Formats: sequence, C-alpha cells, structure tokens
Amino acid sequence: MTQMTTVDAVMRTLADPTRRAVFERIVSSDEITVVDLTRGSGVTQGAISQHLKSLKQAGLVAERPEGRNVFYRAEPKGLAPLVDWMGDYAVFWRERFANLRTLLKEIDP
Repeated sequence: MTQMTTVDAVMRTLADPTRRAVFERIVSSDEITVVDLTRGSGVTQGAISQHLKSLKQAGLVAERPEGRNVFYRAEPKGLAPLVDWMGDYAVFWRERFANLRTLLKEIDP
C-alpha cells in the first residue's frame, strides 16, 4: 500500500500544470532558487513556494540552503514509483504489440 500511496502522491503533485512547469524548470537546471523560478513565470513567489513545498513532500525535489537563498534541485529517485508503475504497463503493451505483430504476419505474410 505504501507504493501506491507514493505513486498517488507523485501523480497528484504533477497533475497541476503550474507545479509541473516549476518541476520542469528545476529539472532543466542543476539548481535554481525561488527568485529564479518566480522570474518570468507569471506566478507569485508565494505560489511558487507552495508548489515547491508540494514537490518536496512528494520527494521530487531537494533543497539546499545557502545564506539567504534556498537552492532547489530535482530528486531523480522521486520519480521511481511512477517509473515502476509505468513499467507494469510497458510489459502489458509489449505483450499486446507482440501479439499484434504475430497476427499481422498471419494475415499478410
């Protein structure tokens, strides 16, 4: 049940388009501050901070305080539950495509 809860948390967190955009900006940077994330986003610093809190709780980002700044970076292992969950479906589709390939060869040798 813990695995599903974790998958649910990651999916719920990434379901919000603004939060997903914040996460994508973090992923494309080594590290980035709240100020940099806010700049050009059209979202207030308070809203960015709330999105970062959700991303952090879901295990998708980590923070590193330095002086007055806090630097955020993507936490690759945070996506592991989602990747594992999708892996189950990859097996499902791989088997279906193999069956389809066999059927198509039978229909049109």
